[in-house]
Amino acid sequence: MSRSVTDSQSYDVIVIGAGAAGLGVALRLADHCAVAVISKAPLPESNTFYAQGGISAVLSQGDSFESHIEDTVRAGAELCHPDVVREVVSEGPGCIEWLIAQGVEFTRDAEQENNFHLTREGGHSHRRVLHVEDTTGRAVTEALLGAARTQPNIRLLEGLLAIDLVRGPRGEPGPARCVGVYVLDQGSKQIRTLRARNIVFATGGAGKVYLYTSNPDVATGDGIAMAWRAGCRVANMEFVQFHPTCLFHPHAKSFLISEAVRGEGGRLLLPDGEPFMRRFDTRAELAPRDVVARAIDHEMKRLGADCVYLDISHRPAEFVRAHFPNIYARCKDFGFDMTKEPIPVVPAAHYTCGGVVTDLEGQTEIPGLYAIGEVACTGLHGANRMASNSLLECLVFAKFAAKSILDSLPSQQLPPEVPEWDASQVTEPDEEVVVSHNWDELRRFMWDYVGIVRTSKRLQRAKRRVDLLLGEIDEYYGNFHVSGDLIELRNLALVADLIIRSAMARRESRGLHFTLDHPETRGPEAAHDTVLSPVDSPPEALEQREVAG
Repeated sequence: MSRSVTDSQSYDVIVIGAGAAGLGVALRLADHCAVAVISKAPLPESNTFYAQGGISAVLSQGDSFESHIEDTVRAGAELCHPDVVREVVSEGPGCIEWLIAQGVEFTRDAEQENNFHLTREGGHSHRRVLHVEDTTGRAVTEALLGAARTQPNIRLLEGLLAIDLVRGPRGEPGPARCVGVYVLDQGSKQIRTLRARNIVFATGGAGKVYLYTSNPDVATGDGIAMAWRAGCRVANMEFVQFHPTCLFHPHAKSFLISEAVRGEGGRLLLPDGEPFMRRFDTRAELAPRDVVARAIDHEMKRLGADCVYLDISHRPAEFVRAHFPNIYARCKDFGFDMTKEPIPVVPAAHYTCGGVVTDLEGQTEIPGLYAIGEVACTGLHGANRMASNSLLECLVFAKFAAKSILDSLPSQQLPPEVPEWDASQVTEPDEEVVVSHNWDELRRFMWDYVGIVRTSKRLQRAKRRVDLLLGEIDEYYGNFHVSGDLIELRNLALVADLIIRSAMARRESRGLHFTLDHPETRGPEAAHDTVLSPVDSPPEALEQREVAG
């Protein structure tokens, strides 16, 4: 199919986000329709770009799909949807072949099967993580971006921050179709209206809702917030993954130390040099991330320590430099030589396991709106994402969503005219300090009250504070011209509210949600997703999406 929408502001598909999921779906669509990929930051800035570890896929003879499925479900604390897990895992080898065809050159090792160097990370029972040294995300992003730049049907639009979706007129029974999006052009400061037959959210997660995060500044929950405001349900927002090991240094900005360091023998130590992980789990450093993060948090609070230490200096220096060249170089920049000494580490918010409810094709409940990657809740991760399953999910659902869109395009009408943004009733902001103050307050109380270990009292405190902030932000948003900081703050505050409400509703500890008031995991009656609906705002009105057995 040739380009079927010719208006410079109209497309067959608008993809919001330019990580692995966004570029992946755009490339799979590019031969058949007109696609715009919009990014609020300069390309290639995205969560994918900073992913270090790799992509999990079954490629060795001793491994199996069943083993990968079992590991994923176990790490997800029995909350994964087995049908989704099976679909995603079985697509792994094919997605690796597709990435190689796009130009990704995975690290090789002549002594390993298939000539790939496979590493092992927490929760995995086999070596099944492909990587490009310790900068896998960068390699994937650069390859996909390079391929996208050669496609005449793909337009890459930088500096456009999505504000809200535009819904079409209600025709048939059911939700009105998504037909466009309002975006803030951060160069001209003007608001533009883009139209499309389909919108794909590939906006990533919401790590910036916390004070300390491994995520880049773009991770402000935009897609989750926009989908909620448009009428989509969200699920499992209480499950926020904290990466156990980020470099502890005042200027490191939570630089991630890949889980692969532990996979290759790195040990976690107390400040006095004592190993401690076996006191918490027999798998020690290779336990799932939720276990390791809670163990570190416990020891830091018990000792009043600022950090713990990660030590791989017992491995040969050449091995460390060869396997982790980027991590080694960055640590050296901050004065640490990981070949000779332990490096200080702390947990930091890393991955949003919940998100917009979708089906196996990435479709939301709104016609014409898809969500793929970290922004979505597909049922793959359950209560805790297993390491290196995230990039796999991005690639698989990019494939599934592209097929669904292409199958439906012939029957879709061109997008209707969309009303322009109305700014006639607003003025220039008088005190922008309100935005920066609220941003700081939000991230601090989320870290203090809705972090690795929670209590009912902490959650109640957080709920009171977020209610006040939401009111202030709504008033400010309604009276003044919007800015990038205000749009992101509005989204983060909404996502924080969804996290808090979901956490208050789950009266047990499971996976990434651990509360001192309900420390035990309940039985099968609690093995369901926490689903919030915009129609049913109070936590008491939560729906339950059963986990398929």
